[in-house]
Amino acid sequence: MATTLTIERTPPITRITLNRPEVHNAFNETLIAELTEAFETLREDEATRVVILQGAGKSFCAGADLNWMGKMVGYSFAENLEDARALSWMFEAIDHCPKPVVGRIHGAAMGGGAGLVAVCDIAIATPEAKFAFSEVKLGLIPAVIAPYVLRKIGYGHARALFITGERFDAETALRIGLAHRVVPVEQLDAEVDAVVQNLLQNGPNAMAAAKMLLHAALVLPADELRSLTVARIAELRVSDEGQEGIRAFLEKRKPNFGGVE
Repeated sequence: MATTLTIERTPPITRITLNRPEVHNAFNETLIAELTEAFETLREDEATRVVILQGAGKSFCAGADLNWMGKMVGYSFAENLEDARALSWMFEAIDHCPKPVVGRIHGAAMGGGAGLVAVCDIAIATPEAKFAFSEVKLGLIPAVIAPYVLRKIGYGHARALFITGERFDAETALRIGLAHRVVPVEQLDAEVDAVVQNLLQNGPNAMAAAKMLLHAALVLPADELRSLTVARIAELRVSDEGQEGIRAFLEKRKPNFGGVE
């Protein structure tokens, strides 16, 4: 049973809450392990169509826990390597989750917390939210989160923010693509719900395939990518879900994807 998370499954939605409000939901070894396990489990959970990721208390996630960082001071290189690998697997598990991941962002999203925002498919923030890739302030770098942040905000913005470590607001996060929507705090839950309801109208297999295609587009050579795109659209056109979607469009009705209307 998770001790640093609360996981609420109300199919077709699973809500995962970072639940260490006393330290602004900062990472430690336990949270990293539990969040990794939660998202790996969700890969095979057919009842879940959309995942909401949020933080309890005043913040989304303030990055690394001070006690966890204190342990690192005494770690050997090998121990630090193992620790960094665990963190990397956590981000990979979220980034490659086949379900859409909607981030509900408020308060602080610093360091690794900003990295969590980067691996959300859709991030909805309040105007008061604060972000930073602040690792250089500690003599470190945002190494593990760098691939995900670069894909989200681009090289130019990352280049400036990684070396300044400066804090930036939600409007800046929106402008550079880290966040997708900014709404007043009193509208946050309604906006998250509206996004989720829209996602539930889509084919779940199609959304998973779209996420896979985006990942592939970043790494495959042009010829391989072309072959993949041709094969995937052909597969989806003849799939049960694709057939239902096409027929519903032609018949001018809403498609029935897994019973969600």
